[in-house]
Amino acid sequence: MNHVSVVEATTRSCSQEGAKAKDIKAIFKEIKAAVFDDCKKEGEWKIMLLDDFTTRLLSSCCKMTDLLAEGITVVENIYKNREPVRQMKALYFISPTSKSVDSFLRDFASKSENKYKAAYIYFTDFCPDSVFNKIKTSCSKSIRRCKEINISFIPLESQVYTLDVPDAFYYCYSPDPSNANGKDAVMEMMAEQIVTLCATLDENPGVRYKSKPLDNANKLAQLVEKKLEDYYKIDEKSQIKGKTHSQLIIIDRGFDPVSTVLHELTFQAMAYDLLPIENDTYKYKTDGKEKEAVLEEDDDLWVRIRHWHIAVVLEEIPKLMKEISSTKKATEGKTSLSALTQLMKKMPHFRKQITKQVVHLNLAEDCMSKFQPNIEKLCKTEQDLALGTDAEGQKVKDSMRVLLPVLLSKNHDTYDKIRAILLYIFGINGTTEENLDRLVQNVKIENDSDMIRNWSYLGVPIVPQSQQARPSRKDRSAEETFRLSRWTPFIKDIMEDAIDNRLDSKEWPYCSQCPAVWNGSGAVSARQKPRTNYLEDRKNGSKLIIFVIGGITYSEMRCAYEVSQAHKSCEVIIGSTHILTPKKLLDDIKMLNKSKDKVSLIKDD
Repeated sequence: MNHVSVVEATTRSCSQEGAKAKDIKAIFKEIKAAVFDDCKKEGEWKIMLLDDFTTRLLSSCCKMTDLLAEGITVVENIYKNREPVRQMKALYFISPTSKSVDSFLRDFASKSENKYKAAYIYFTDFCPDSVFNKIKTSCSKSIRRCKEINISFIPLESQVYTLDVPDAFYYCYSPDPSNANGKDAVMEMMAEQIVTLCATLDENPGVRYKSKPLDNANKLAQLVEKKLEDYYKIDEKSQIKGKTHSQLIIIDRGFDPVSTVLHELTFQAMAYDLLPIENDTYKYKTDGKEKEAVLEEDDDLWVRIRHWHIAVVLEEIPKLMKEISSTKKATEGKTSLSALTQLMKKMPHFRKQITKQVVHLNLAEDCMSKFQPNIEKLCKTEQDLALGTDAEGQKVKDSMRVLLPVLLSKNHDTYDKIRAILLYIFGINGTTEENLDRLVQNVKIENDSDMIRNWSYLGVPIVPQSQQARPSRKDRSAEETFRLSRWTPFIKDIMEDAIDNRLDSKEWPYCSQCPAVWNGSGAVSARQKPRTNYLEDRKNGSKLIIFVIGGITYSEMRCAYEVSQAHKSCEVIIGSTHILTPKKLLDDIKMLNKSKDKVSLIKDD
């Protein structure tokens, strides 16, 4: 068998390989099994080449020490110019795009110019024939292995994933008809990525979607279902895989505009909204020095407190510090940042134990420094506008009267005023053109008015032609909460109703066979086994997978954990094209009616 056929046989035989991870954050184990173990040879070091997407993927689930343990001595960006290292083999972990493959082919342009001794190529998902044939005809003799491993999403947290395609927001919601081809390409790409998520979880879920007011969710759901059918048509045992005990629900971003602009006071959401955190890196000062900390899953304290209300965080972190310091008998009960900094200098062995507490107390205090001057009063207004009731449960009779003090204040910036105007409009389910013009002119936001008007492209009534029915909400008035945090993201209602089989099948239709354990009556299950086993099926690992087209908020991410904790029978996993912050979302909304000819998909030219 020549080298070309070896490459082809290897690739195609592995095209149905799907990782079997229970926790999407534990995905490095699957990459290790599919990539590193596959090409490992004792005592042999390799260079690893990554593109932008796989760089973010690996960064989300492993550290450089993990790669060193697998024999990787250097990690390089495939797009950059590199010096040849002809005595070493190169491991390419890349997306199957023309851009990435062309960069690979330049490394093996001819035998005399090859940059590396040999190549092992691993694609994140299915490699199109046109791209694969380029490799086969150009440099097959240099290739030792070529595989598709079906992992094309970022495992952001244990129950949160993203597809890392923020440009999908523009393509899916822009009214420009010239973007139709771009939108189709994005939809295809998202569907393929979602299927790799399902494969990683070893799930073939029943697929359903929110039917109105837009058609994006329907279109994407149909694509995903078709690709799931193709993927699971024949597994490694040549048997058709039936639907598993899981649901995949696809929703357009306009289903809950309120949660995207409201100021959230739980720790993670508040920090990412108010502070300049980039790539999960928080910069802070301690002892007069600039420091950085990464907010990540490996930080047990962060995972423990990120969903707490800021008031609880400020109360609990000093207690945690006091507990540690009392065991050392070194701080004499002092828990100020300066006292702890001095303690860390005196006792280096104590540093690791206290550093995380210092980081998170700094983070909490930075949040409060932004919150107390202006945001605190704003939060009361926002909650009243969003819920239509005040903290005492009394109905808000005149929303404009609630809004005006915010608009007249000199303490709020343009973004905060726009957020308040939007909450006013969302709360009354749309306004008149005259009223909107008056608001825009009075607040002097003519240049930013598209941040308000363009919500209509998401199916949100801004200046509606006719009155639209408002979605009904669960009554959560009896739930214990903080006065400035009474709003509950709509996604939590959807998650709970889906688990309890209460979603309206007309509003949330299936585009596939409904899994037996989710069919409401349990009739299918009853034919096969006693009714008492119906809930047992659910307890034995069913999942509710949510995908939102156009971004999710940190508060919606929190809901996945809360609902999973409350409903032990089902794990909720939530994901989207990207993660939202209010300011970035408003900037994206503003661009929707602008021409974007030069925009290219993140993963391709």
